Amino acid sequence: MPALACCVDAAAVALPGYAAFIAGDSSLPSAVPFSASTADAADSNSTHWSPAHSSALYRIDGWGAPYFSVNNAGNITVRPYGTDTLAHQEIDLLKIVKKVSDPKSVGGLGLQLPLIVRVPDVLKNRLESLQSAFESAIQAQGYESHYQGVYPVKCNQDRFVVQDIVKFGAPFRFGLEAGSKPELLLAMSCLCKGNPEALLVCNGFKDAEYIFLALLARKLALNTVIVLEEEEEVDLVIEISKKLYVRPVIGVRAKLRTKHSGHFGSTSGEKGKFGLTTIQILRVVKKLQDSGMLDCLQLLHFHIGSQIPSTALLQAGVVEAAQIYSELARLGADMKVIDIGGGLGIDYDGSKSGNSDLSVSYGLQEYASAVVNAVRFVCDRKSIKHPIICSESGRAIVSHHSILIFEAISATAPTTPAMNQVDLPFILEGLSEDARVNCWNLSQAAMRHETETCFVYADQLKQRCVEQFKEGTLGIEQLAAVDGLCDLVSKVVDASEPARTYHVNLSIFTSIPDFWSIGQIFPIVPIHRLDERPEVRGILSDLTCDSDGKIDKFIGGETSLPLHGLEGNGGGSSGGANGRYYLGMFLGGAYQESLGGVHNLFGGPSVVSVSQSDGPYSFAVTRAAPGPSCGDVLRVMQHEPELMFETLKHRAEEFCGQDHGNEGTHAALVSTIARSFHNMPYLVVASPCSLTAMNNNGFYYCNEEDYNAAVDSGASEDEQWSYCYA
Repeated sequence: MPALACCVDAAAVALPGYAAFIAGDSSLPSAVPFSASTADAADSNSTHWSPAHSSALYRIDGWGAPYFSVNNAGNITVRPYGTDTLAHQEIDLLKIVKKVSDPKSVGGLGLQLPLIVRVPDVLKNRLESLQSAFESAIQAQGYESHYQGVYPVKCNQDRFVVQDIVKFGAPFRFGLEAGSKPELLLAMSCLCKGNPEALLVCNGFKDAEYIFLALLARKLALNTVIVLEEEEEVDLVIEISKKLYVRPVIGVRAKLRTKHSGHFGSTSGEKGKFGLTTIQILRVVKKLQDSGMLDCLQLLHFHIGSQIPSTALLQAGVVEAAQIYSELARLGADMKVIDIGGGLGIDYDGSKSGNSDLSVSYGLQEYASAVVNAVRFVCDRKSIKHPIICSESGRAIVSHHSILIFEAISATAPTTPAMNQVDLPFILEGLSEDARVNCWNLSQAAMRHETETCFVYADQLKQRCVEQFKEGTLGIEQLAAVDGLCDLVSKVVDASEPARTYHVNLSIFTSIPDFWSIGQIFPIVPIHRLDERPEVRGILSDLTCDSDGKIDKFIGGETSLPLHGLEGNGGGSSGGANGRYYLGMFLGGAYQESLGGVHNLFGGPSVVSVSQSDGPYSFAVTRAAPGPSCGDVLRVMQHEPELMFETLKHRAEEFCGQDHGNEGTHAALVSTIARSFHNMPYLVVASPCSLTAMNNNGFYYCNEEDYNAAVDSGASEDEQWSYCYA
């Protein structure tokens, strides 16, 4: 087959402009590290890279304003008071990580990453901003009632988050919404310390116990409203309220015709999961009237879906609900509150788009103005007294105040040989006739610059060679050489750097479950080194033994993320990171913590709360908690760590107890086992807690101090176990 001479000649495969490969230069042209449109915004041709370039590249001003920015050192900062934050009040996230992760011996907290940083000041600002937006709209439009919101605790049930919301919302009667019996108990307890006028809205499907608790809450002087999700619930409310001698306040959830077409609107519309149809609402009215309790019906609730993309859709839903509200008032119900549910969206990608589940085309003020205007218009036309406006805005309240920080521990770079390293005669030696034809076709397509054709023939060549390998007629060396040739041709033709895989010390299933389950995308950005140009693109792969444990979709429709190299991480302003590379996931304060499981038995992150302070670092850590230990997550799955330890200890005594080669070895082994139950499941990486063997017969400790403590703890069985709790 004479034509194969072209394939044997390496020069024939090389594309014009890549002859340097044959001469021994294995370098490749530099890949553009981000898309052309973003590159223009960031001035990619500039030889100087600044924090402003990174801010534009990662769209920080789009999704992060007014709470996140980049400082002159190239680190992301939190602006706790939003637009009212002064320059000296900004909180550097890298300094928080250093304070939290440094050992106690040098003034740190000794906590392990991954880490959730909560900023209650941001939470307070979100509540105040929402209240201010409605008060401004009410005043501007002459609305004759007030706004009184509630927080749906399902968004984040963390004790301190809910308690902070009750405390921060007390001046303007901000309440809570519950959707299950545990959430109701939580809300009842927290609101005992809140404003007595704050609403406790009881949503969700209900049984007799749920209704009993809700009526008990009213008996305890909490401003409780039972919202009927099913027609049958009204019978239980009537029956139990009479037994308890409690006059209930009742609401109905209406199933509107207005439908949100996005992912988050799947439960809206006539066939939605929740709410009552107009026929069912009328039957509820009749039952209440027959029981002499029609005056108890005081609230109308509806929800057309989360992340409502535009004010046009919002107004359509509010107008329809306001019509039902007015009709209920006409029928004799003592209507006082219209609850517009959730749906106030946030801009995850900074695009300000009304055609995406990741964005919204309005701000807080536009949202509030649209709601007030729609309710006022209908009520004025029907001569109905303006109701109290209630909303259940959870995502918009808690998303910004929580930042997930995790570390990239290694990166897998694509390996492509240089042209002069490809031994073409060796490759051809064992190929079948069909594979030789594919190789010839590949070389010809490369010479003609036919990119797509190159990919087709490269794929065919690989398939032929894999078939030969499975048949045993091709060696692994030749198979690897063919892979290298195909990768080289693809890279030269495509002229772009393949994305690297960055391995991160995180479980996506535990900490970012919405990405895995529904494809929700969150902004992910390096929290430091933003004064350096990101030279590579990467995807993120977590610690779990699961192929879905990766992040390969990012804001802006990108399939990879601009990142910095991990080699020599101390460059530029990153010296404060001790050579480590930290990434932050933002706007994840809603749902992620409550939805996360224990896949691969990885538990949740460590958590700290940080408040703005006038001290030298602009912040103070007000609360800190380590993440769940291995023992903690084992208990979740009904295992008993103490018994497991005893089993392993006895096994160690049986097989290792006779080792007299080194005193303390057995005690150190047992202590190491016990210690493992009390450490977090995540990896311990890099300094200051690098795994170092300390003349300890192969047992690993963070440092010599830990090793000595482990040996000393061998005095008794109880001390071994209790030491690990310390």
